[in-house]
Amino acid sequence: MHKLSFLPFFLLCLLAVSHAQELKSPNGKLSMRFALQNDGTPTYSLTYKGKQVIKPSKLGFELKTKAADAASGGSDANMDQKAVNQQASLHDNFTLVANQTTNYDETWAPVWGEVKAIRNHYNELAVTLNQKGTDRKMLIRFRLFDDGLGFRYEFPTQKNLTYFVIKEERTQFAMNGDHTAFWIPGDYDTQEYDYTTSKLSEIRGIMAKAVTNNLSQTTFSPTGVQTSLMMKSNDGLYINLHEAALIDYPVMHLNLDDKNMVFESWLTPDAIGDKGYMQAPRSTPWRTVIVSDDARDILASKMTYNLNEPSKIKDTSWIKPVKYIGVWWEMITGKSTWSYTNDYPSVQLGITDFSKAKPNGTHGANTANVKRYIDFAAKHGFDGVLVEGWNVGWEDWFGNSKDYVFDFVTPYPDFDVKGIREYAQSKGVKMIMHHETSSSVRNYERHLDKAYQFMKDNGYDAVKSGYVGDILPRGENHYSQWLVNHYQHALEKAAEYKIMVNAHEAVRPTGIARTYPNLIGNESARGTEYQSFGGSKPNHVTLIPFTRLLGGPMDYTPGIFEMDLSKLNPGNTSHVNSTIANQLALYLTMYSPLQMAADLPENYERFPDAFQFIKDVAVDWDDSKYLEAEPGEYITVARKAKGTGQWFLGSVGGNNARTSNIKLDFLDKGKKYVATIYADAKDAHYKTNPQAYTIRKVNVTSKSKLSQLVAPGGGYAISFEEASSTKSN
Repeated sequence: MHKLSFLPFFLLCLLAVSHAQELKSPNGKLSMRFALQNDGTPTYSLTYKGKQVIKPSKLGFELKTKAADAASGGSDANMDQKAVNQQASLHDNFTLVANQTTNYDETWAPVWGEVKAIRNHYNELAVTLNQKGTDRKMLIRFRLFDDGLGFRYEFPTQKNLTYFVIKEERTQFAMNGDHTAFWIPGDYDTQEYDYTTSKLSEIRGIMAKAVTNNLSQTTFSPTGVQTSLMMKSNDGLYINLHEAALIDYPVMHLNLDDKNMVFESWLTPDAIGDKGYMQAPRSTPWRTVIVSDDARDILASKMTYNLNEPSKIKDTSWIKPVKYIGVWWEMITGKSTWSYTNDYPSVQLGITDFSKAKPNGTHGANTANVKRYIDFAAKHGFDGVLVEGWNVGWEDWFGNSKDYVFDFVTPYPDFDVKGIREYAQSKGVKMIMHHETSSSVRNYERHLDKAYQFMKDNGYDAVKSGYVGDILPRGENHYSQWLVNHYQHALEKAAEYKIMVNAHEAVRPTGIARTYPNLIGNESARGTEYQSFGGSKPNHVTLIPFTRLLGGPMDYTPGIFEMDLSKLNPGNTSHVNSTIANQLALYLTMYSPLQMAADLPENYERFPDAFQFIKDVAVDWDDSKYLEAEPGEYITVARKAKGTGQWFLGSVGGNNARTSNIKLDFLDKGKKYVATIYADAKDAHYKTNPQAYTIRKVNVTSKSKLSQLVAPGGGYAISFEEASSTKSN
């Protein structure tokens, strides 16, 4: 990490007056204004190139009252005053007692990422407020970057505000119009929805249709949506609302006042309805507004990462990007099963004897099948093999509110842990562990140390964890403070064992991977598996990078070549709404250091020429250039592989056909390249002709231009090989 400058200066306001405080971004395009209303309510506003992004919006909290304490206080004046202080909410009666402005500029190197270096450059305003009548202090810290605004609340050590419970955070985001929004329903338990595109004013009328079935879901409002929320204004501004550094705090949703177009924060409650338990000194996560008049800037923003702390893992040499295959898609499609037997409708760990059970003949995680995947991985240069359904308990794992559901160390009789470990090692392939918790969180925490040690003993350096179904303890939500703390605990415990984590159904990431780079992937959105559960919208992959991916990489599991899933399982009538060329492009547009080739080996063997791109494409990068972008329509990105200088490019389209026109000026000047272009055929279509593709080679330089057809639900991918070197013109 190289710190370029740090220039603090201080201004103390001795009088409690409501003077406005203004802050500009380093390039001057963004301007933020903080002010206190006449009643002492803190507010902020934001403009970009003179256009209003956030109108004056209120800040503060409503606290849970201490009515019971006050009632039992008797005549003790001190206790009565303490009770009153605890009940008063933190949203008005403030005076400004101090502010501090600083400038910060550094460049840091991520362990893995889209680029090899990230600039962290912002101007900061920290305002300290004191509440009249309670003598409680609250600091609001604003950081204004060239690409957006981040702000958080801080509670310093003080005698009148130490332990308190948040009833609701009252942070507002007042929109300057009825923007077009790309949204999913607000939900305490899932983000696995298709995106809906509508005006803000239309959300209420179509919310019921947008809420599709999930194994665990809890919606809360007809106008409640989730972050990361992407919007586009009528005057061409792209606006994204999200949060960063979510630690020991509930997930923030957004509830829309659709008469005034004002979003207000809506925190995920716990089992008894409380939102957050706080102990000063404390700070909240950052609330973020990323804004630009160029959609490509939203995709390229690293502001979310910059608002997180530097890595707390000193030795990161064991954290490595991974390209893998796995025993997974065959179960997702119904071709195989996770369970070993059909004999036992009920399993009791340590009591049920699987050695006496009749195998069902469909269990995917058997030794012979796993070795077949290991052979395929070794032959084609993949780093790892994931195996799901290897451990006992899958016969009654879901839907039974079962606490002791898995022990994470006991294999089925047909899964030879030692033999597979030795076979994988002989082939130079790493095995990836699977820990499905069935959302029995207490059970997982009881077994974490033993489970992680079992992994290390058997050569597993990475784990895919899962949280399917309603949370145990009963009544808790997937995104409450307690669960956020659990996911963080599992991640930090994994770091102690030098284990990389890919958590599914967990909280959506908020840049935590900067601080704990062993978090190499999450699901936490609607992934490829839903193509087997009825399908996803063709333009889904043009929205995920604008929303979910701003907080961290997704284990999207691309690479499906057989779109007619009835060919894998006659009982599955789902169709993968994508072309093969689109699937190839996802390895670039859906950035992740963890990339799966998700289809069955036999389907790749049917299309070896297209499969070559998946084998060739890198998973870690020195540089990335977003060439085209429009949410819901298309994304085109070029990336330079780390340490090799080789470029790759991916482009995905949406519901309609289009022509992509790009310049190849990102290529190194003075060099000649052979571009291998994997593209949709002229008659390709995600529904009617998804396997129609072409492959051609052309000679190009940095002066070349490309015009390429993209079919509905289609795309294209390019690998660039340096042909020879010439002097720069």
